[in-house]
Amino acid sequence: MKDLALITGGAGFIGRHLAAELLRRGYRVRILDSLIDQVHGGRDTLAGLDPAIEFVAGDVRDGEAVARALSGATHVVHLAAEVGVGQSMYAVERYVSVNDCGTATVFQALIDAPVKRVVVASSMSIYGEGLYRAADGRTVEDAVRKARAPGEPWDPTGADGRPMVPAPTPESKQPALASVYALTKYMQERLTLTLAPAYGMEGVALRLWNVYGPGQALSNPYTGVLAIFASRLHNGQPPMIFEDGEQRRDFVHVEDVAQAFVLALEHPAAAGQVYNVGSGRDRSVSEVARLLARAMGRGGIEPEVTGQARAGDIRHCIADIGKIQRELGYAPRRDFEEGLAELAAWVAEQEAVDRVAEARRELEARGLVA
Repeated sequence: MKDLALITGGAGFIGRHLAAELLRRGYRVRILDSLIDQVHGGRDTLAGLDPAIEFVAGDVRDGEAVARALSGATHVVHLAAEVGVGQSMYAVERYVSVNDCGTATVFQALIDAPVKRVVVASSMSIYGEGLYRAADGRTVEDAVRKARAPGEPWDPTGADGRPMVPAPTPESKQPALASVYALTKYMQERLTLTLAPAYGMEGVALRLWNVYGPGQALSNPYTGVLAIFASRLHNGQPPMIFEDGEQRRDFVHVEDVAQAFVLALEHPAAAGQVYNVGSGRDRSVSEVARLLARAMGRGGIEPEVTGQARAGDIRHCIADIGKIQRELGYAPRRDFEEGLAELAAWVAEQEAVDRVAEARRELEARGLVA
């Protein structure tokens, strides 16, 4: 009988792409998802699923639902999570409950129904600020941004007061947990890598950078930044960017992320490991906003750069993907500008409710934007 892969949160953006890829590779696939409104927004997100995929409705914190979903499974990909740095700073109980208690519930059930391998979706957010190089060439792992006065640089500065240069961040960098979201993702990692081997299973954690592609939730103002920008542009509004827009990130296509999850599920070398998953190329957020606007035929809409900082945000974090390339053979294939064109074509056929201003007011009301 074919292996059965359970994907928690599998009706979401990454889960649907991964489910399709696993089916192509001969797995049986089951999804556990609660279809929360913030992510799915009343859309019939199950309509696009292959009928061969089995769907179990349930919250990842519901032990009975998890046990039903695990019945007969040989592999688990744990994607179910609340996502969003900004929202995590005020919806604290919700994020900790879903992300950490949900992961604990999954492993409580796995004690009685162990599988071969569990792969958990972690996040680049656990690094806090990424790796930097000081003006003298020294590598700095513990960069911290001090409170910024008007006119001072946004970038972290070295001991000499000069701004440091961001460098690719490897898995060996120590975590610097700057938000509730980052805390919960790191806990998900540690639960997986601690409990899986204790019960005869293999655990793997993938630290994802900024994932984009068709199918992302356009009406969720706390989802991936490209989906948020696309929603604004689709409604004729400028993308809103905190700070000065020059913060740098790695944007990786969802199909490349699905490839990474398959490798993490199957490759013998992956057991017990943590891997970065990105494209290997970084870009400024403002550059990305302008490229997306052009791809959507909205090149005349310039981004709104707020000059404000949001609590929990980091300045730069660039992916070093050397480890997953060497050990698992991961090779990102999707060209960024082609991926943006694909995203733009998909967005043009969607309805998107722009809730960005509402989300910003939530943050400002709690003193989380300054």
